[in-house]
Amino acid sequence: MSSKKKHVYIIGSKGIPAKYGGFETFVEKLTENQIDQSIQYHVACMKENSEKSNFFDKHFEYNGADCFNIDVPKIGPAKAIVYDVRALNYAIELATKNKDKNPIFYVLACRIGPFIGNIKKKIEKIDGKLFVNPDGHEWLREKWSKPVRKYWKESERLMVKHADLLICDSLTIEEYIQNDYKKYSPQTTYIAYGTDLKKSSYSNQNEKVRKWFDEKHIAEDEYYLVVGRFVPENNFETMIREFMKSNSKRDFVLVTNVEKNKFYNKLLKDTGFDKDSRVKFVGTVYDQELLKYIRENAYAYLHGHEVGGTNPSLLEALASTKLNLLLNVGFNKEVGGNGAIYWDKWNLHIILEKVEDMNNEEIKNLDKIATNLIQSSFTWNNITTKYENKLKG
Repeated sequence: MSSKKKHVYIIGSKGIPAKYGGFETFVEKLTENQIDQSIQYHVACMKENSEKSNFFDKHFEYNGADCFNIDVPKIGPAKAIVYDVRALNYAIELATKNKDKNPIFYVLACRIGPFIGNIKKKIEKIDGKLFVNPDGHEWLREKWSKPVRKYWKESERLMVKHADLLICDSLTIEEYIQNDYKKYSPQTTYIAYGTDLKKSSYSNQNEKVRKWFDEKHIAEDEYYLVVGRFVPENNFETMIREFMKSNSKRDFVLVTNVEKNKFYNKLLKDTGFDKDSRVKFVGTVYDQELLKYIRENAYAYLHGHEVGGTNPSLLEALASTKLNLLLNVGFNKEVGGNGAIYWDKWNLHIILEKVEDMNNEEIKNLDKIATNLIQSSFTWNNITTKYENKLKG
C-alpha cells in the first residue's frame, strides 16, 4: 500500500454493503461519496454480513475501500464486543505489516472499553491514533439489565479516556462527553450524520406502491407515520396512548419489526390498541424507494426517540415528510430547529388536534425550513467533506 496515502481503519459497523442500520449506512455513504482520493479506507466487516452480499474472501473491495471479513462465534450479546476486539487487533496487524504512516483507527460505539487500554498501547507503538464515535447513551437503554448498563457506562468512560479524538454526531452528546468526563480533558468534534434529499423514484401509480397501500388499507395523506426500532425508549407507548386520546380521523401507521417481541405483547395488554382501528402496525419496509414514498405521503411524521445521537430516521423524515412532530428533547431540537413541532409526553394528543387544523401554507412553510436545514447541514457530501478534513488533519 502506498505510504503517501492516509490509512483509516473503520471498526464497529457490521460492514458494507450496508444491510442494517445507522453505522453501516454511514460507512457506506462515507466511502461512496469519497472526494479526497489520498485517503484509503479499510472497513471491518462481519463475515456473515458480507456473505449475504456474496463476498466470501477475507479481503474484498467495495466503494474503493479495502474491506476485511472477521469471523465471530454466535455467543449472544457479547458477540459485538468480541467482533470489535478481533477487528481492531486485525486492523493493527494490517497497518503494521503495511508500514502505514500514522494510521487512524476509527471505532464506532463504546463497546470495548475494558480492552482498549492494552490495544491503545499497540496503536501508539505504530504512531497511530484512536478516534471514537461515542454514539448515544447506550447505558440508558431499557432493554439492558442493570449489570449490562453498568458495563456500558464503564466501557464508555474507558473509551473516552483513551481516545485521541471523539467524533460526536450530536451536539448534545458532545456537551455530555465534555461535562461528564471533564477530568480526561477529552478532545471532541461534532460531525453530524447525513441523509439525502432525492425524492422517491416511485409514483402513486407504481405497482409496489398501490399493492402496499391497498394491503394495509391506508390512503395517501391520511396517516401519521412512525419508523424506528421497536424499543421502549423510542416512546411507542406514549405515542400510541396519546394518539388514541385524539379525535383524529387519520390512521397511525407504525413501520417497525414487532415479531417475537415481548414489548409488543406488553403494549397490547397495557394500551388495548387493537381495539382502535386507526392504529396499524404494518411491519418493516425494506424497499428504500417505497419507504421514501411512504414518508413523503404521510400527513405527519411522529418521532419519539429520546436516547442516542443524531437519529437517521429523523433526518430522513425531515428530508421527506412535510410535517414533523418531534419529542421535545435536545437531540431532536438541535436537528429539527424551527422546521418541526415539538411535543411533551403529556400533551401529544393536544398537539395532534392542533396540527389537524393546520392549513397548507403553514405546513408548506415548515417543510421548506426542514428541507433547507437538511440541505445546509446534513447532506452526505457535506458530512463526507467534514470527515475528510478531520481525517487528513
